[in-house]
Amino acid sequence: MKIIRNILVESTKQNKPILTDVFYNKNNHKKPVVIFCHGYKGYKDWGAWNLAAEEFAKNDMFLLKFNFSHNGGTVENPIDFPDLEAFGQNNYEIELNDLDDIINWIIASEYKNEIDANNITLIGHSRGGGSITIKASENGVVKRIISWNGVSDFGTRFPKGEILKQWEKAGIAYIENTRTKQQMPHYFQFYLNFKENKLRFTVKNAAQKLKIPHLIIQGRQDDVVLPKEAENLHKWNPNSELVFIDGMDHSLGCVQPWEESKMPVHLEQVVLKSIEFIKKL
Repeated sequence: MKIIRNILVESTKQNKPILTDVFYNKNNHKKPVVIFCHGYKGYKDWGAWNLAAEEFAKNDMFLLKFNFSHNGGTVENPIDFPDLEAFGQNNYEIELNDLDDIINWIIASEYKNEIDANNITLIGHSRGGGSITIKASENGVVKRIISWNGVSDFGTRFPKGEILKQWEKAGIAYIENTRTKQQMPHYFQFYLNFKENKLRFTVKNAAQKLKIPHLIIQGRQDDVVLPKEAENLHKWNPNSELVFIDGMDHSLGCVQPWEESKMPVHLEQVVLKSIEFIKKL
């Protein structure tokens, strides 16, 4: 298996690179491309994502995972969040631009003998699930999408009332990272960018437009993205396939750091269902 980590993919609209990993068997066989998008406060090397990537490659798929350019990581330290200024300046538009850059990069890359550019799957965890739904609705290159505990509504996650007014007045608000104990900033531009692009960033609108295979995998014990969100996604796109996994939490059983040699049981189930879905359609 060929594993190349921390490739610097140039962003066309941002001044920060998109740090990228690829996993594949080098055999000059054109393989389905699987692009994995992490979620909020996430990154490509979190938990057991590397073990999941290896499983896709073992099934002769070309797996690509990346850090969004403004996720707060750096080239030198892609795991923690040394660049909190970038994190604070992030927004949905930047992440969707990054995803476009990644799709365009892999299609035009040196790996053209190893990939089937007409067979691209987007997988998104949590917030990444919302992002891939929007991107698939507007980028005809994408053949299918798979949501892992994916968000169905970005707008409801913003504060309201007095808290929103305080954020606007201060221009910045903070949320604690429970793992690193950092106070992670959000500039008010995040909310303004959402409001300016509300129609585009409404996941419901995107889900209703989808004409491609769509798999929704949701943990019943997820207390971050509630099972109702998966039900909504399925309702908005009745042709989608909805799979609930009993006992699975938001992190798919993973913790950071993941020090075992095998994936947790629930992540393994999710990966196998995803591989089956890609092979089937």
